[in-house]
Amino acid sequence: MALLRQGEDTDVDALWCSAVDVGATLIAACFPRSYIGPNRALSDLDPLLLDGPWPTALAPGEKSRLGFGLVWSKVDADHPIYDRRLSVAEVQQRIASCWQPYRDALAQEIEGAAQQFGAVWHLNLHSMPDNAYARLGIKPHRPLADFVLGDRDGTTCEPDFIDVVERSLRSFGYSVARNDPYRGTPLLLQTGQPALGRHSLQIEIRRPLYMNEATRERNALFHVLQWQMSHTLRNVAHNSPAISCAD
Repeated sequence: MALLRQGEDTDVDALWCSAVDVGATLIAACFPRSYIGPNRALSDLDPLLLDGPWPTALAPGEKSRLGFGLVWSKVDADHPIYDRRLSVAEVQQRIASCWQPYRDALAQEIEGAAQQFGAVWHLNLHSMPDNAYARLGIKPHRPLADFVLGDRDGTTCEPDFIDVVERSLRSFGYSVARNDPYRGTPLLLQTGQPALGRHSLQIEIRRPLYMNEATRERNALFHVLQWQMSHTLRNVAHNSPAISCAD
């Protein structure tokens, strides 16, 4: 169980709970990414996980190769999750009960904000393990930043949006990287269409900033970081008339 919990974005929704106080919508996924990843495309599924043919074409990507696709096949290189193949029916059930409701709720809020305000600013909120580079099979060229902001190399949001967030985080003394090692999930490409006034930004928080990775318990700095995220949200709200925040 402890190994499986490495796939959780533990307490991320609590860190950003003040989103509603600045007029944003906060959508929290109440299931772990290892069970099914709401940010992944339905085609990003490893066929070797399945006991039969999938009814539509699959296109597993690099994350599936690493074991972190739509359905995780392992926690890390040494710990596979399953000792059997999953049935097509049970994966489809996960999609129907978890993936689809999350995506429907997000789409509804995105469309509603866009119609009401003419534009939408979406924050896709995550946490990252302290060994993120190793988990991704990347030889690090620098220490992992405290925060990683992903905009798919400048394609999913306007520059001012990411600038506001980075300035706020740096004002607290945190190190911030852009698109290294996380460029943003495929969901950003779907949601973030700056030419249409739809801006999507991913924020990854290094977990030791607020919790004990081994026990998943909040550490002494949790409430400090929570206040700082509240301040960051106020900065974003001051510069953007509409926000939709998702975890």
